[in-house]
Amino acid sequence: MSAGRPALVIVGAGPRGTGLLERIAANLPELYGGSGAARGHEGIGGIEGVGDTGVAESGEGAGGGEGAGGAGGFDIHLVDPHPPGGGRIWREEQPPLLWMNSQAQDVTMFTDETVAMDGPVVEGPTLHEWADLDGRVFADRQRQGTYLRWVYERTVDALPPGIRVRHHRRRALRVEGPRGGRQQVWLEGVAQPLAADLVVLTLGHLDAELDHEQRDLAAYAERHQLVHLPPDFTADSDLSALEAGEPVLVRGFGLAFVDLMVLLTEGRGGRYEGDTYIPSGREPVLYVGSRRGVPYHSKIGYDWEGERPPLPRFLGPAEIDGLLARPEGFDFRRDVQPLIEKELGFAHYHRLFAAHSERTRMAWTDFEEKYAAADSAEIQALVASAVPDPADRLDLAALDHPLDGVRFTSSEDLQAGLRAYIEEDLTRRHDPAGSPDLAVFLGLLSVYGQLVRLGDIGPWWHGFFSCLASGPPGPRLRQMLALSRAGILRFVGADMTVTAEGGVFRAHSATAPGVSVEARALVEARLPHPTVERTSDPLLRRLYAEGAAATSEGLLAVDPVDSRVLDRSGTPHPRRFALGPHTDARGSGAFTRPRTGGPAFRQNDAAARAALAFLRALSCRAAA
Repeated sequence: MSAGRPALVIVGAGPRGTGLLERIAANLPELYGGSGAARGHEGIGGIEGVGDTGVAESGEGAGGGEGAGGAGGFDIHLVDPHPPGGGRIWREEQPPLLWMNSQAQDVTMFTDETVAMDGPVVEGPTLHEWADLDGRVFADRQRQGTYLRWVYERTVDALPPGIRVRHHRRRALRVEGPRGGRQQVWLEGVAQPLAADLVVLTLGHLDAELDHEQRDLAAYAERHQLVHLPPDFTADSDLSALEAGEPVLVRGFGLAFVDLMVLLTEGRGGRYEGDTYIPSGREPVLYVGSRRGVPYHSKIGYDWEGERPPLPRFLGPAEIDGLLARPEGFDFRRDVQPLIEKELGFAHYHRLFAAHSERTRMAWTDFEEKYAAADSAEIQALVASAVPDPADRLDLAALDHPLDGVRFTSSEDLQAGLRAYIEEDLTRRHDPAGSPDLAVFLGLLSVYGQLVRLGDIGPWWHGFFSCLASGPPGPRLRQMLALSRAGILRFVGADMTVTAEGGVFRAHSATAPGVSVEARALVEARLPHPTVERTSDPLLRRLYAEGAAATSEGLLAVDPVDSRVLDRSGTPHPRRFALGPHTDARGSGAFTRPRTGGPAFRQNDAAARAALAFLRALSCRAAA
């Protein structure tokens, strides 16, 4: 590629990098050269072929010079050791037993008119439309990886000849350069850096160095010849050290645990016959616990019918504007959480009164008027008078911590009690009589979209959201029940603690105070929590060391308007952007559902437009 051409480097070629590239292609006609900039799907802006260096080379037909209209063309460098589109997490080369956690109809990489953005809508198929799947299916991750690769290829194909794309199958190590000049992006194993007028970090989920506790556990395991698997992406973990029939302590009961469970059971030759698990004899025995002590709530297994709750109602743009305008700032627990609770309660009761009015004692108009004016204590009294059955009342604390105050006197009682809890959750989540649960889910999505504007709001909200809205598909919970009955899965309980003593690991739980479990293997079944200080990504750590700002939770701070990286004075860097979960404007952690105004789309569009405006001005100055 030409050394003198403007260049954009995107570090991270997974879904977020692909989404940014899609927005660049969509905005090109308006912002970079007029209507002649885009040419649909007639050809490929940069044709890829793999060279010996591991760098994907553009083909001779990629074009150059003034192919992008009034402004000259420019180069796009994608830097990622993994395939573009899926990246590391959604790469196609992973076990087909691993599923997505969203129904195929709820996954899209394309914008629609609900997205509040300045760029144009470019329609495209959802996963289930593209793959010709039943929309209710939870597709495997291989298929999602293929969908993402197709989106990437379609996007590159939509670029005009003057916009050339190269994929560098390497890791980016650092970014250097003055604020007012070209940047240098250094790649692993390459002697010369990439020259970049702009750099966008779309790094996705990151690994982290071990914290103090994990280092101590790892050292203890090494001294005593034990097995310790720290937080990791389960599909990347080496599980071969977990031996057949041996007890394994597992700390974490979310989606990482589900993957672990699958790989150590079906992945080792076991199978299900109806609700019965037939072991292969190669499975270990999994003793699982966590802070909550229960799996995330099941995905809801029925469709919405009837009127939707009018959201947002109590936590919308005006409320966010008010919080952001406070000179003294805001406190999440005091100022934001009550608004979240009121919004979710409104969604719940709107649905209860609309679809199940026989279970209420008041006209909705009266209830709504009183609810709007009430504080938290008054809402409890109002609900008690209007909703006779406690099972129809929204208790967010009980949903978040269902084992608080629950005690079992034996391990067997604990197993039976947790199976009953999972069975009840499955029943409720698959019965339309519980449709206020689906209304709360819609409320959670609405709240998530609003809270993005507040930046880093701490870990509580994300855990709460995941527990209620991002749980496993129902079939996975039924598999848990079958494994529990087969004795391969054993529940430990809530507030699980692990101690390293006597040459083994020991687990205890407040749910069964007299029960202790010991094992020679411990798996931390959760994703790493990389802060900018502890991430194992050298580029991000170096940025922080050189003055990039971070939040109290260790997320990279970015400008809320266009996602430029902020320094510690709050000044945006003119040539560096960052998008994704490593930033304080992380958007949604999952793929965007169609017609939900996904904040990730809005962020991608704003960053793409800012980048194109910068590159066009640069190109026009050079031409003059």
